Amino acid sequence: MIHKHFILILLCSLTVLSCSDEYLNKEPLSDVTEENFFLKASDLELYTNGFYRMFPATSIYNGDARVDNIVTTSLSEEMRSARLIPTSGGGWDWGYLRDINYFLEHYEKADDEAAKKHYGGVARFFRAYFYFEKLKRFGGVPWYDYTIDPTDTESLQKPRDSRQFIADKILEDLDFAIANLNESVEAYRITKYTALALKSRVGLYEGTFEKYRDISGYEKYLEASANAALELINNSPYTVYSTGDTEHDYMNLFNSHDAQTSEMILSRQFTQSLNVDHNVNYYTTTSSYGRPGMTKELVNSYLNSDGSRFTDLPNHNQIFFTEEVANRDPRLSQTIRTPGYTRKGQSLELPPNIGATVTGYQLTKYVTEPQYDTNDESITDLPIFRFGEVLLNYAEAKAELENITQSDLDQSIQLLRNRVGMPALSMTAANGNPDPFMEDQYPDVDGPNKGLILEIRRERRIELYMENFRWDDIVRWKSGQTITRPLRGLYFPGAGSYDMDGNGSIDVVLYEGEEPGNQTEGTQYIKMGSDVYFDENNLIDPQPDFNNRTFDETRDYLYPIPRVELQLNPNLTQNPGWE
Repeated sequence: MIHKHFILILLCSLTVLSCSDEYLNKEPLSDVTEENFFLKASDLELYTNGFYRMFPATSIYNGDARVDNIVTTSLSEEMRSARLIPTSGGGWDWGYLRDINYFLEHYEKADDEAAKKHYGGVARFFRAYFYFEKLKRFGGVPWYDYTIDPTDTESLQKPRDSRQFIADKILEDLDFAIANLNESVEAYRITKYTALALKSRVGLYEGTFEKYRDISGYEKYLEASANAALELINNSPYTVYSTGDTEHDYMNLFNSHDAQTSEMILSRQFTQSLNVDHNVNYYTTTSSYGRPGMTKELVNSYLNSDGSRFTDLPNHNQIFFTEEVANRDPRLSQTIRTPGYTRKGQSLELPPNIGATVTGYQLTKYVTEPQYDTNDESITDLPIFRFGEVLLNYAEAKAELENITQSDLDQSIQLLRNRVGMPALSMTAANGNPDPFMEDQYPDVDGPNKGLILEIRRERRIELYMENFRWDDIVRWKSGQTITRPLRGLYFPGAGSYDMDGNGSIDVVLYEGEEPGNQTEGTQYIKMGSDVYFDENNLIDPQPDFNNRTFDETRDYLYPIPRVELQLNPNLTQNPGWE
């Protein structure tokens, strides 16, 4: 009988794919065997459809709450250094790998050469993706490219392979995938371009992870990243989505119901017709789901619209909101509510809803029309791989290799800046005058491209905000202490009435003691020391109980292996610091 996990594969994947009528009249599962399956292109497609469930769902946009990009009413275990060794689970799950390897052991029986070529590439892509997730979480792990018989004690008790061995195997799988996958623009399917995008991501991750830990041989991974990215830049149909509307294009890229395939290489599909949806509107617009907010330190990172540094201004932390957000990188006003903000499809201008965000900086990325505000009603497609990330990967890999040129910046980061009308990033100017604000965040950056690398990190954090990259970036840069810094929000001079959007009407009243009477409809009344807390500098303190957070440099970059796995396999070793 066919592989026992296959029944799971037959379930329609809600991550990207939908049920197809053509599969409803196939032979019953009880009649499917190794002898009569894997024979047609449709068999290969059906089996590999199940692999798409490996991709993330809502963590695409709320994953940044794991670190310092988004603050909510609670802090993650990573932010509190409160992770414990689990008894089981904890990400140590190998079911998908068994399914992938089983497919790779049988798919070549099919009679369709083109299908075998493509779907073999799909499976190798997903094995690379599977192992990349394991590498990031645990470091070196056992490598298996075959299915394991339950009686195969030697395989079941295999020790870890080195992280370099795993990284090399991942790149080997991706090279196979790149050579065999179809070249086409597919919003929700794996193609050659998806594999190139993943290769650029893997190479950058491993190359910088090793470089910032003084591990020799890191250069080959950065070169792999840069080469894969350059191939996409020069020989793919993708570009930066832009209509010339610098004030809305970045926002519209993410609040489009359907993926903008000019830039989105692979997206996760959400649609009401299939009852597949998420909750980003509910997450960002109500006070019922964590009240997420951007941090002030990140707001400070956005440059002024003329390219100058906001943090060079005197007393930049004591500037009131309407002035603070004026004349900044347009991506700021396309990511949080600022004066003039309107919901998609609406004309009413809305100030920030302080009750919906613990920092006062209310998120708008991915947010669509109010009709989707109910929990689990949002239908915006979510990005898994997009061309914008590839451009950032290219610039960073080249800068870390110390062979970057101004031309490299002009064909990568400048394309992202052009979308929002920002001035060019000058390599000479960045290296000649590194930003002290960025140096303070990343003190380990050094070398001839120090200033440029800091600017690329600024650009990456801003451009990829709410796309679930921040934790991985902090880990690979060995910058864990960054997430122990103070978490702060809006500046208010004190109790009083405030116009948050500059239209002459009062939007927020901060008060102490008794709640004011004769309240104005539409005005937010917030009690200081109860509804909101402030630090000694009159900045909102969204987490006053967690201002002494720690990060263990010897332990916290990796996750612990569950206890039961160490008992089942005595040849496994626990990650450092978790013993």
